[in-house]
Amino acid sequence: MTQEEPLAGGAVKQVVRVGDTVRRVQDGNSGFVHRLLQHLEARGFAGAPRFLGVDERGREILTYVEGHVDWDRRDAPRLGATDLAAAARLTRAFHDLTAGTPLAGRDEVVCHNDLSVRNSVFSAPAAPRELVAFIDWDNAAPGRRLHDVAHLAWQFVELGPTHPDAAQAGAHLRLIADAYGLGPERADLVETILWWQDRSWRGIEAGAEAGDAAMQGLRDRGAVSDVRASFAWTREHRVAFEAAVGS
Repeated sequence: MTQEEPLAGGAVKQVVRVGDTVRRVQDGNSGFVHRLLQHLEARGFAGAPRFLGVDERGREILTYVEGHVDWDRRDAPRLGATDLAAAARLTRAFHDLTAGTPLAGRDEVVCHNDLSVRNSVFSAPAAPRELVAFIDWDNAAPGRRLHDVAHLAWQFVELGPTHPDAAQAGAHLRLIADAYGLGPERADLVETILWWQDRSWRGIEAGAEAGDAAMQGLRDRGAVSDVRASFAWTREHRVAFEAAVGS
């Protein structure tokens, strides 16, 4: 058997590479994710891994997406306008392919629900480069377009106290809203970012207190305090951000 190579990331699930495939432990949402990936493949969407089946250990088999993932953002440069716009357009593309389908049900679209730089594969470590795909679709579920755009905006703009320029952050939020093509719902973008941030730190803390090992690991690495600080910083600049995004 081809040797297994642990991949970076995997804060919640262990992920390994086997040849040109990725193997991941399944959970209660895996069946939905598999149907989603098969739907996107059938519609010609190249921005996600392909579902190939299940291995002898019951793990899902996905295609390995070649490229660069910015796992460690501590010393990485902030993303520029080209990367931000590309992420927004790729999000719009898969949203449009799920709108009105049985996968979305009564909701607008199927959301990824964890769009971030660490869940994105680029063609190269730095510009000029292309955004190849989003990975880690484990949390995908029916939802509102705005929810995914807000999570993407928080993560890709890296909203928080380490951001050196709040005015630039506001301009980048508008760029994402424009590149995606948000309509009147853009007026709720900043509020939805705050909802995500508040929900995230509370979810990690609650999971850790309940004994979830993955959530305990995130808490021990400072995720709760980091996200709470990002929430406070975003709230501090909320009025300016809302003005920048427009309505």
